Amino acid sequence: MLIVHVHIQVKPQFIEDFITETKENAQKSRNEPGIARFDFIQQIDEPTMFLLVEVYRTSDDPKKHKQTEHYAKWRDKVENMMEKPRKSIKYSNITPNDEGW
Repeated sequence: MLIVHVHIQVKPQFIEDFITETKENAQKSRNEPGIARFDFIQQIDEPTMFLLVEVYRTSDDPKKHKQTEHYAKWRDKVENMMEKPRKSIKYSNITPNDEGW
């Protein structure tokens, strides 16, 4: 498993639009065979901060995800909504084991 945390800060005036667009992308992403999990969360004490928790089955699956129509649509629609470029951090799985996902 490859786990990616994508940290995103959104301009305050775009919070609702960003949520709408990202919910659609997350729902469609969950249907991809290479994605075990795709969570979209918002920070409670700073509502302009969001996190995508993406769990991929193989190291090739993020590339496949970025080739989908829904990802390209999301990327293009939300780019100007961000306060600064998004940042991703990659993690390897320790527990639960891969079968637990």
